[in-house]
Amino acid sequence: MSEAVLVALITGACAIAAQFIISRASAKELYAKLDKQSEVTDEKIKGRIDVLQADLRTLSNRVDAHNRVVERTFQLERRADVLEEKAKAANRRIDDLERNEKI
Repeated sequence: MSEAVLVALITGACAIAAQFIISRASAKELYAKLDKQSEVTDEKIKGRIDVLQADLRTLSNRVDAHNRVVERTFQLERRADVLEEKAKAANRRIDDLERNEKI
């Protein structure tokens, strides 16, 4: 082999090795940067999840309070219906008594 070809092969091999080393270093830097960004993003997500959980607890408490009010309202409506029936029955009895007095 001629000296020029040998020098070209050695130069090419050194260039390839240098590019490999450079790309490995760039990849390590990129991975480190991505890991750091991922940690920051994970912290932001955890913070948002905490806020959402607190909001969910608040909404759950409000729904529970609302459901208690609905239950009490339903019970009051049942009582009102019973009292209406009692009042109707009492009015019928009064009407019957008044009719019996007139006779």
